[in-house]
Amino acid sequence: MRNLLSEHQYLRFVGTGDGELWAGDAVREGIGEFFGVIPRFLKHEETFAEAFENGDSGWACLAHDIVFADQPDRTFHVRNTLIFALEEGVWKIVQRHGSVPIPNIDFTGIEQNAIADLVAAARKGFSLDQRDGFASIMFSDIVNSSRLASMIGDRLWSSEVARHFDMLRKIIEDAGGQFVKSLGDGTMSSFPEPAHALRAAQAILQATVQSDGPVIALRIGIHTGNIIQTSDDFFGSVVNKAARITALAAPGEIQVSDATRKMVGETHDYRFANATSVELQGFEGEHLIHRLG
Repeated sequence: MRNLLSEHQYLRFVGTGDGELWAGDAVREGIGEFFGVIPRFLKHEETFAEAFENGDSGWACLAHDIVFADQPDRTFHVRNTLIFALEEGVWKIVQRHGSVPIPNIDFTGIEQNAIADLVAAARKGFSLDQRDGFASIMFSDIVNSSRLASMIGDRLWSSEVARHFDMLRKIIEDAGGQFVKSLGDGTMSSFPEPAHALRAAQAILQATVQSDGPVIALRIGIHTGNIIQTSDDFFGSVVNKAARITALAAPGEIQVSDATRKMVGETHDYRFANATSVELQGFEGEHLIHRLG
């Protein structure tokens, strides 16, 4: 973990114990011994994880269930938040905060249920603007981003990525799709028809090749099915499967699920090749994917 920590003096490390608030070199030099004395785990399960970025800054939130070998009958719930900064093209932790939850009633003497009640209502289907729908989800990912960032510098690379996203947004929207969000150096978009997604994917690769900026290699993945949409995002196994398919694409490739291929069919506009049966993390069995020619 030492290599993930910032080398600047603004590094801050907040532990779960009283007085565990440290800064700078003391954190970096002592981090190995700090975690080295933790008892052996009988169980270590990540129950929640998400991360975001905005320009040169990033942040993450994680939750874990832990059972220690010396306390086998007790499960500890640990939360961590991390703040990152880009340093020479690499994400480095500038602040870590760990906590072990204490019920509000024990801490303040008052039950604070407003957020919990809102989340419970959302889970029952009452979140704002939530609706089911059928869509093709497309992910794109820049393959060589770390190398390019180190070559041209973080600030110039951030500007280039923003320009790249603007280009993708226009192509996606011109094809009848919705640019949902950017994810690091990648994007997620949604289309009402599979053919719209394929047309946008082809146009994106062509525009990337013709760009006068740094040579960017993209991988793209598409899957089609039922999704759950809120006011500004999409959820469901379709989204997860599209992301897994994207990870299997080679630089400059478009990989699509068998469901997407069957809905489009073989036409003069879209030709599929190299049908491959693969395992996808989080999904049972084998799944057929195709390279879009």
